[in-house]
Amino acid sequence: MTPPSSFRGIVALLLAAAMFVSTDVFMKASMAELPPFEVLMLRGVAAAIWCLPVVLLLGYGPQLAQGLNRWVLLRAASETLAVLIFVFTLKRMPLGDLTALTQTAPLFLVLGAGFFWREPVGIWRVLLVISGFAGAVMVAQPGAVTASVYAPLGLCAAVFGAGRDLLSRKVPPQVPTLLATLATIVMVMAAAGLGTLLFETWVAPRTVHLQMLGTAGLLLMGAHFLLMQAFRWARAGTLAPFLYGFTVWAMLAGIVIFGDRPNGLGLTGVALIIASGLAVAMLDGSAQRTTIANGRPGGQERPSSAQ
Repeated sequence: MTPPSSFRGIVALLLAAAMFVSTDVFMKASMAELPPFEVLMLRGVAAAIWCLPVVLLLGYGPQLAQGLNRWVLLRAASETLAVLIFVFTLKRMPLGDLTALTQTAPLFLVLGAGFFWREPVGIWRVLLVISGFAGAVMVAQPGAVTASVYAPLGLCAAVFGAGRDLLSRKVPPQVPTLLATLATIVMVMAAAGLGTLLFETWVAPRTVHLQMLGTAGLLLMGAHFLLMQAFRWARAGTLAPFLYGFTVWAMLAGIVIFGDRPNGLGLTGVALIIASGLAVAMLDGSAQRTTIANGRPGGQERPSSAQ
């Protein structure tokens, strides 16, 4: 049985992945007529409009300054760089290739958790994360990814994505997750606004665009909140394979929304991703039972945020 804190973290991460993919669907639809940085900015404006009243209604107004905590800002900066690099590279690389490169993020996350936070990773957990990566590549089915001069940028996006999740551990526990969420939303929005000002020609959005991006903003707020909570509830090594849930949700969205039909290789990849995640959950349950059998406190595997 997976420890309760780890189970909450896994569920939160999978829900966050579903919400992120849903926002991507609305963004993809909007980008058919609007420039990408403009879409990012409008989505951020909508998310901030949703998030700020919730912050105030929950009584966090007097604590708004905590959103300027250095670890909160570093985490937000890491997310901002990951998003901007992804959007920039997406115009210059096939989506399958870029997706495959960004799916290295869980590998960087596991390595970073072991190196920086001294989390017990273990060879089996590393192998399972690698198996999940293999499954993600089967789903993405990239071409000659190494032939692109932009491939290193895809890896940079993965590194910054992993950095965002590693930095979640450093956000002090007294900083409400919703304030860290708001800080991330605002920083990405500001960077996207600068991008559209410098590199794009503004296109007036229609009502349908505002409706889609307003919904995307609400989902984005929920996704960022759940993502950070996941890393406050569970270890990075536990969560890493479940980051491939993004790939599974993306495939499902392609089937339901865009009528895509996955081939046998893609379905095999999904099965491998799910199997690796379940195996990690079983490893955690086994470790929990061993801890209890040895007479040590076995209740929590949850990492408290380092100060």
